[in-house]
Amino acid sequence: MPGLVCILDFGAQYSQLIARRIRELGIYSEILPHDTPWSALDRRKPQAIVLTGGPESTLAPEAPDVDAAILRSGVPVLGICYGMQLLARHLGGELVKLDRAEYGPAVLHVDVPASPLLAKVPSASRVWMSHGDSVASLPDGFAALASTERCTVAAMGDAARRLYGVQFHPEVAHTEHGRTILANFLRDIAEVPADWEMGSFIERSIDEIRALIGTGRAICALSGGVDSAVAATLVARAVGEQLTCIFVDHGLLRKDEAEQVVAAFRDVLHLDVRVVDARERFLEALAGVEDPERKRIIIGHEFIRIFEEQALAISGARFLVQGTLYPDVIESKTPQSKVGHKIKSHHNVGGLPEQMNLALLEPLRALFKDEVRELGRALGLPEAIVRRQPFPGPGLAVRIVGDVTPERLRIVREADAIVRDEIDAASLDPHPWQYFAVLTPVRSVGVMGDGRTYANLVAVRAITSEDGMTADWARLPADLLERISTRIVNEVSGVNRVAYDITSKPPATVEWE
Repeated sequence: MPGLVCILDFGAQYSQLIARRIRELGIYSEILPHDTPWSALDRRKPQAIVLTGGPESTLAPEAPDVDAAILRSGVPVLGICYGMQLLARHLGGELVKLDRAEYGPAVLHVDVPASPLLAKVPSASRVWMSHGDSVASLPDGFAALASTERCTVAAMGDAARRLYGVQFHPEVAHTEHGRTILANFLRDIAEVPADWEMGSFIERSIDEIRALIGTGRAICALSGGVDSAVAATLVARAVGEQLTCIFVDHGLLRKDEAEQVVAAFRDVLHLDVRVVDARERFLEALAGVEDPERKRIIIGHEFIRIFEEQALAISGARFLVQGTLYPDVIESKTPQSKVGHKIKSHHNVGGLPEQMNLALLEPLRALFKDEVRELGRALGLPEAIVRRQPFPGPGLAVRIVGDVTPERLRIVREADAIVRDEIDAASLDPHPWQYFAVLTPVRSVGVMGDGRTYANLVAVRAITSEDGMTADWARLPADLLERISTRIVNEVSGVNRVAYDITSKPPATVEWE
């Protein structure tokens, strides 16, 4: 068993991101509920423990807590955000509620450069904050290691007991030297060996898939994206011809996407692909539905019903393979967490019906998008498939704010094609991670051809990200935005105004619904 880091989850949106950052350091980690007792942890022999952030307040009477024995165990502990506040509260520090919560970027000033936690971190760097409480006075034995303009104790540590805390989030990409801080804690302070790699994930997954499916058969929900492509390839590597892929054309795809997907997976990956034309079925089910949660649930249910119908024609089909990733799970509410807040139901997680005739097989459920791409390359997938930008399973239904109709689908499909065409052709560094058009429910007055118009507003969304859990809006050149706007207004009938979304995630999500 490789060196183990236990991550105690207090309902953070970033719990799995912490695990991923640790895996990037070549260190094995597991996520466990925040109230796991020390006796259970001790049996696992962890070499370090991380306390995550969370949505609750440490000052609340029923605030999620940690077994105090963990802090007396001698195992090195790093508290992040809520986790740092718990450390302070348990060990005698004082907490206060901020007059105004702090969300977003801040400048971290290192006050104790000699601290092993902040070794190789510049005296001033950008970090990501997301907190409403703060440490006002330190517990005995602790020193304040860093600060920001609004947070006097942004990092603290007790070197003798190897207990440390940071108020910011070192796991997110927007904290410039977050990986260095995690590496300092795990490699230098906790001395955890770096002996875990992606190759072991492939070997373990293939063994588990073969044992699970046995002599039966499985069908794979093939969307055309990298997630389902990697899931299908991994399962096919394990069971070969016992896998059949089902591609459902639900009428919510991008321009020319159905034909491209089928050609790629039949001709390039040589998978057994069956196509189901369900366009009318989905449009009928979505007619008049405006609430995004209902859209996702309806789409999830329809997908499952179709897969169950298709499975009846495949003797021995008992499993449904999905390319579910951890961002889908965490936003639909983490099942391991007792305190997580649901952000939205993903059609392949929260949108699933309670009763299903097929058992789910989700081999990528613990991975993030960039890890899936790394896995795809290791499995030999073409780069064109591995680098394909993300597209939600509910498709254009969640890129139409409001009712989904054939006419509104036409508008967003044509606008989206222009956005992708222009950005794909541009020389951008960095190239956006994801980019698309959104049809809003807003209509506005315009002038076209010397005549008054009252038409739709289309929003353009382009983001930079590594994993989809956090994202920043892409700084596209003004001339590129001008070309996109001009083409949409001139080429897409029913649109007279274009807006550009400049909101990061958080506080927004990548998709508008």
